[in-house]
Amino acid sequence: MIKISIFEKDILNTIIHLSRKNLIQYMSNTHLNINIYSDKISTGNAAGEAIENCILKLQATQSMVRIIFAAAPSQDSMFSYLTKSERIDWNKITAFNMDEYIGLESGSEALFSSYLERNLFSRVTITHKNLINPEHNISEELINYSKLLLEAPIDIVCLGIGENGHIAFNDPPVADFNDPETMKVVLLDEKCRVQQVNDGCFETINDVPKQAVTLTIPPLFKANYLFCVVLGVNKSEAVKNTITGPVSTLCPASILTTHVNCKFYFDTAAYSKI
Repeated sequence: MIKISIFEKDILNTIIHLSRKNLIQYMSNTHLNINIYSDKISTGNAAGEAIENCILKLQATQSMVRIIFAAAPSQDSMFSYLTKSERIDWNKITAFNMDEYIGLESGSEALFSSYLERNLFSRVTITHKNLINPEHNISEELINYSKLLLEAPIDIVCLGIGENGHIAFNDPPVADFNDPETMKVVLLDEKCRVQQVNDGCFETINDVPKQAVTLTIPPLFKANYLFCVVLGVNKSEAVKNTITGPVSTLCPASILTTHVNCKFYFDTAAYSKI
């Protein structure tokens, strides 16, 4: 359990203004790397630059960099930055997605694979991409995709935090920090499904699938570097629980605070309750 003392809270509220980058960085004497920006675009650009630098560092010594990408509106600006990079060699990247809906029509714009195609893959020259296909036999897909993930260590995970504190589709009712599975089928809780409407991905909650495939928490947490981008006031309670609450599956994202190489990127709205 992480407890933040009054002294630590005082330090968390020490503000360094770097107006050139619209950065408001709250410093802590813990290992947490927290970066707060004034708006969504600045937040995404800062995360994108950090991810770009991490990729370049790894590509200097590795033949391939393995990255798991989240697919959500919170990642838009970050992807926009990355796709404009002239330094990343996308042919030396193997990409994965971390979750996918079950039950949507093939090619649906709401599929996470469709999101990644629109916002990332169609804009770069990436050839090594592995996307979860819910149209396959689900049991076989879980086995085959898990094998791909476990072929080698994951270098980077780019993720967000859900309104209910989930990471990927590990909602509180199904989250397990010691999950023995690499992937699983889950029922999405109501708050998770409402978020998809809030994000503009679906018109009504009745349109949101009730089931999905998700990577479990252990394979995400085992990655060498995590970059967590969270935007908007709707996420502020989850951010508060993540950063200041106990490490608990009641807020699955709280486990991120125990990872030695997790960098958080928040806009001021998302960080407003701390």
